[in-house]
Order: sequence, then C-alpha cells, then structure tokens
Amino acid sequence: MILYFTGTGNSMVVARKIADATGDRTLSLTEAAGQDLSTEKVVGLVYPCYDFNTPPAVRELVARLCISPDAYVFIIVTCGAQTGNSIWKVRRLLKQKGVSVAYCHKIRMPDNSATIFGRNPNEQLWKLEKYASRMEHIIDDIKAHRHGSHFGAPGLVGSLLGLPSMERKILGSFKPTVDPDRCIGCGLCAQVCPMGNIVVDGKAAIGDRCTVCIGCLHACPQQAITTGKPFPKEHQYHHPDIQIQDLRNR
Repeated sequence: MILYFTGTGNSMVVARKIADATGDRTLSLTEAAGQDLSTEKVVGLVYPCYDFNTPPAVRELVARLCISPDAYVFIIVTCGAQTGNSIWKVRRLLKQKGVSVAYCHKIRMPDNSATIFGRNPNEQLWKLEKYASRMEHIIDDIKAHRHGSHFGAPGLVGSLLGLPSMERKILGSFKPTVDPDRCIGCGLCAQVCPMGNIVVDGKAAIGDRCTVCIGCLHACPQQAITTGKPFPKEHQYHHPDIQIQDLRNR
C-alpha cells in the first residue's frame, strides 16, 4: 500500500509510479488514517516537505495509522530542494508506534510554494527529467526491499522552523484567503483540498485546518485565492502527468 498526501499532484505521481512498478495500490493518507493497515506487508508514505518540515496534516494523519511492526515501511519526500526534518519527524512518530522505517529518500519536484515568493513553479519542470533516474533507483531499492536512510537526519534549520510558535507563525502568514469579488462559487477549491477544509456557500470559505498546501490557490480558475499578493494565472501549477480532476476528492 502506497499512501500519499498532495496539494498539486507531485506526491500523487510519485506514489503512482512506485505502485505501478511494484504492483501495489495507492491511497490518500486522509483515507488511510481511518483504515486498518495491519495486514499490509509493505507500506510506503509519500508526502511533501513544507518549510523544512513535515506538513502538520501529514503528522496528524500518520499518528492515526495502524501499521504492523513487521511491515516493510518506506518514506519518499517530494521537495523543491531540501527535506529538512520532514523525514525524521515521521520516523519518530512511527517509532513511537513501534514501527521502524526501513528506507527513506527524496525526489526534487517543481516547488509549488515558489509562487508565494513571486516565482513561477512551471519554470522548474526541468527537475522532472533531471531526477527521473533517481526515481528509477528508488523504485529498484523498494522492489528489492533494501534498507537505507537518505536525507533522514534532523537539522538545525528544520528544528528551529518546526518549533510550535514558528510553525503557527508560518501557517498564519501564508494561509490562503478568498477574494469574494473574484470567487464565483464553483467549488473546485473545496474538491481539491486534501483536508476537506473549504466550504462553498455561494462563495468559498477556508477553515481553520489549513496546512498551506496551496492546492486551492493553484486550482482556482478565477485566481480568487491568494496568499496576500496578486497571483498570476501563469504561475498556477499541477504536476503535468495528472489533470485537475485527479485531485478532486481524493
């Protein structure tokens, strides 16, 4: 079973590629958190790194997983550049549940958060080709049930940014907001939100469980969702191997 958490499809695509190669199946972490996975012999976790750490929602969902201590467990983190403490935190969570992580690695992807800082993630598509060989290497390792800890150690920056006070500040600073003058109430943002955190009643409203994946921002056809600055349509991103409908209600 390959479990994933995604805002714009990067982690979904990686999970699908691994599942296709291993004959396994994929499931979103949101769905998996309510299921008994104790009979699964292989459990993979694929999720992004946000601000040098694991997204709060991923930690919450992983803490609710029921995995056998005998399972071969691996973690693959998708990131713009660095993994920070994103692997280490989940390894620690699983260890508290008596589950050991046998293998961990990272895959660099177009950084969907780049748009928050005025950069276009679609200009980073070169990463998909550059790191394709690493993806093949990772798949070979997983198929062989190899052990290895790559990019899994804690670091100072991740520790500092992961402090509860800092994390609350970051989430508050970058939490998306809805411009009611531009919102047409189409509901697409609610459909792609992995946390079910958006309600549409005439206009969209973002709740208090936002993990700042900004999938809603990238999906909005009216560019009605922003993080405090104008958001150009050409900066909207989703992984080129999927369609927006793949992200709906997964």
